[in-house]
Amino acid sequence: MPEPAETGDEASTNAAFTALLEDSAEDLYESAPCGYLSTMMDGTIAKINTTLLDWLGLEREAVVGRKRFTDLLTIGGKLYHETHFAPLLRMQGELRGIALDLRRLDGGRLPVLVSAVVKHGTEGEPLLIRITVFDASDRRAYEQELLRRREEAERARAEADEARRQAEADRARLADALAVLQRSLVPDSLPDVPGLETAVHYHTASPDQLGGDFYDLFPVGGDRWAFFLGDVCGKGPEAASLTSLTRYTLRAAAHHDPDPASALATLNAVLHERYTGGGNPRYCTCIFGIIEPGGEHGRRVVRLASGGHPPALVLRSDGRAEFLPTPGGLLIGVVPGAPIGTVETVLGPGDTVVLYTDGLTEARTGPGRDDLYGEDALHTFATDHAPGTPHEVITALTGLLEKIGDGLDDDTALLALGVPAAPSPLGPATNHIS
Repeated sequence: MPEPAETGDEASTNAAFTALLEDSAEDLYESAPCGYLSTMMDGTIAKINTTLLDWLGLEREAVVGRKRFTDLLTIGGKLYHETHFAPLLRMQGELRGIALDLRRLDGGRLPVLVSAVVKHGTEGEPLLIRITVFDASDRRAYEQELLRRREEAERARAEADEARRQAEADRARLADALAVLQRSLVPDSLPDVPGLETAVHYHTASPDQLGGDFYDLFPVGGDRWAFFLGDVCGKGPEAASLTSLTRYTLRAAAHHDPDPASALATLNAVLHERYTGGGNPRYCTCIFGIIEPGGEHGRRVVRLASGGHPPALVLRSDGRAEFLPTPGGLLIGVVPGAPIGTVETVLGPGDTVVLYTDGLTEARTGPGRDDLYGEDALHTFATDHAPGTPHEVITALTGLLEKIGDGLDDDTALLALGVPAAPSPLGPATNHIS
């Protein structure tokens, strides 16, 4: 491509460059975009440019020969000059980019970056110090803004850490309070029952919520003992209130009339009147039993009544396992006069009856947690562990729950009662697993 011909614009540009180069050195010094000054070796100012004088608001006559460089510095700057700046300059002969603060005539501060070099004579003797001063106000403001932002970020992070610690402490206190309240809804331990072995286990699915499972075992006169296990709807304080009402209602009903079906009918009437009748239906599933002597060799008769609860499971001494169905039983508290399912069995030496809530049978299993554990799997598990004492059976079921792990979406309560295989000379044995 051919070179473009010279135009008038290029001629004008060359003329501007020529005019620029004709600026005098003195004008370039005085009007430079930075401050210049030269001092004697003792710091007395020998020369200073107009730019720096304007920055500081000073007159040349009041500075040249009358002030030292340190007179232009703030108190902090003077200390730094004496302890660092001057010693390093004497040793090295030059310094670059030192941050200092100059003092204006009006008392304000001017942040600057200072570079200095010592000029030597022909014999190498130091003659004077040449100093260049750059206005660092914008840079200082930027650094201060960065510092402020960092301090704000650190403060926000500290506040977030404190809030997290507080939340963890609150969560721990809540968990402790819930644990205490949860323990108040079930017995601390099971009482000793002459001629029987007992064991219990309660698994809470979430430490942050009150569970709705409940159980109890208590005497009702003579050689008869009442026991029950159930599950109220919902979680949290409302479930806890319902659990408390259910437990004390069943206890009172059993002492008034120990017939299992009658006790559940009383509970159904109380819950229906208290909740469903008021437009806020609350209900529970429950299995209630009475166990009493039933003949020779320590046999015990067990009479059960159920309102919508999973069937009890019996592990026989001959290695069999069987459910005790209670068909027709309806959820407690839903309708007035709800039907109650009943069943009766005899426990011989070595037999164990197990009550459980649906947290066990509805636990999710399989690789994708898509399958329910179910009653068939529970029956197979019980058959594999029959015969077994209440302690052995509850221990095995506890291990099963641990194996299921996070597949347990709901609380699970387990209660087992059994007739010892042989009379113990040491008296009755009671096991409580929590």
